[in-house]
Amino acid sequence: MDVIDVWNGRYACLLQASLRLTNEQFAAQLGIGVRTVASWHSDPHVVPRREMQQLLDTVHEKAVSTVRQRFALLISRERGSHVPGPSGAQALRVAIAVVIRDQEVLLVCRRDTDASGITWQFPAGVVKPGARPETATVRETLDETGVHCAVRRRLGDRLHPVTSVLCEYFLCEYLAGEATNSDADENVDVMWVPIISVPRFIPAHTIFPPVLAVLEEPK
Repeated sequence: MDVIDVWNGRYACLLQASLRLTNEQFAAQLGIGVRTVASWHSDPHVVPRREMQQLLDTVHEKAVSTVRQRFALLISRERGSHVPGPSGAQALRVAIAVVIRDQEVLLVCRRDTDASGITWQFPAGVVKPGARPETATVRETLDETGVHCAVRRRLGDRLHPVTSVLCEYFLCEYLAGEATNSDADENVDVMWVPIISVPRFIPAHTIFPPVLAVLEEPK
């Protein structure tokens, strides 16, 4: 079992992903506020206080063997260690675009083949080895939706609480183009959605807290 000398936000999020818990569920297990868990996702280098270190130690030590094995695998990937598996295998990394136009945000509707049950999403694409996630964000948004955008700033990264995929989030500025379903093989629909209506399309507990914060900012 991997021993963590000092927990930081990144390791805490990896433990959360290993347990397959939402931010709310992880906070409840630790007996802390959801904002604290959200802060770990937005700042992976933050070092929790001593009492929190002990809580994380306890949750890790009491986890069942499959959870500890999953955590060890994620830690190995994080540290760049060799992980037994298919030759050349790499952890999946996805860039996600939060494209805002006035009071609307761009969403795509995936075909209903995902076992996670997630259908409506922000435009996203796999980051190929050696590629910059910012480039993948702009390219995939254009390829999927016909919308040209530019990255304004990085919002952070996390292991998705449902899919356990490493996701990097970027706030993007709309430049031009009509929203069209340019990738009918993967998507059913593409549309601009009023920001206040996003929770009707994407379950609020699955939305990355820094993304929620951006959506709540006055426009």
